[in-house]
Amino acid sequence: MIKVGILGAAGYTGGELIRLLLNHPEVEIVFANSESNAGNKVYDVHEGLIGDTEMTFSAEMPFDKVDVVFFCFGHGKSEAFLKEHTIPSNVKIIDLAQDFRIKGDHDYVYGLPEINREKIEKCMHLANPGCFATCIQEGLLPLAKAGMLIHDISVNAVTGSTGAGQKPGATTHFSWRNNNFSVYKLFTHQHLHEICQTLNELKPEGAPLVADTLNMGFDIPENAISVDFIPYRGDFSRGIFCTEVVTMNEPVDAEKVVSLYKDFFSSAAFTHYSDKALDLKQVVNTNKALVHVEVFGRKIVVTSMIDNLLKGAVGQAVQNMNIMFGIDEKAGLALKASAF
Repeated sequence: MIKVGILGAAGYTGGELIRLLLNHPEVEIVFANSESNAGNKVYDVHEGLIGDTEMTFSAEMPFDKVDVVFFCFGHGKSEAFLKEHTIPSNVKIIDLAQDFRIKGDHDYVYGLPEINREKIEKCMHLANPGCFATCIQEGLLPLAKAGMLIHDISVNAVTGSTGAGQKPGATTHFSWRNNNFSVYKLFTHQHLHEICQTLNELKPEGAPLVADTLNMGFDIPENAISVDFIPYRGDFSRGIFCTEVVTMNEPVDAEKVVSLYKDFFSSAAFTHYSDKALDLKQVVNTNKALVHVEVFGRKIVVTSMIDNLLKGAVGQAVQNMNIMFGIDEKAGLALKASAF
């Protein structure tokens, strides 16, 4: 059995992770840490788990008794935690925050299985991708690898309220969010960093640089392109629905583009190409990413979607854990979408 510790276990991602791991055939949860809830039943916070577990939140963190620890912290807290605590070198770490997603002075592997499976298999420390970043990248990966990202990319994506985390805020309050729709972080969403990093790593030599405009500003280098990302807050709890418009120099063959996508994702465990137009209910409460493509002359319109808490967070984290420990990639993730 894989022995697991969870830090930050009282938030949305912590609750979803516990829900998945309680039903994982090869996992034992050793501790679920939350200092503010220590001693309380897990189901007192994550009320949907009543009847599923009698586990209590722990203030202790016995790292010597686990094989892997999940960081379910807010952004910036993982790096700070590691400066104050020592985790044994033989314990794997899966960080769900953004602290180690960008390459730097660390050994964390970026956990997007569709492109980094071999690295994930061998790594001790993994940075789980962001939710918007996962959804957007799934839509663009085949085009990036084929060198077909040659002009600025227009991206629009709407996310549910759980994407903002469990702590209440002005834009997550029900009376504000209900029957409402809004834009935020125009062209400045933090997930652009990891999106641009991936697209640049995947593109063939000679293809244009994808400029990280958050670092460079919008006075980007000549012959570079940008990802013009507009995020929206939606009137629903979970899920991300994304459209990406890619422009070519001349009209493209739709069948060839579709074949490109089907070939790219042919061995992916959870990412699937759909011949039909998508709707969000197809992925909610699952670890799936679905992708659909339509071509209009020189325009390629890609639709991609995920559940932000699962494929966009803890579902992908469990998928990565399975790969890291050499077990069935789908273990503990047999989740089905509702028919209605």
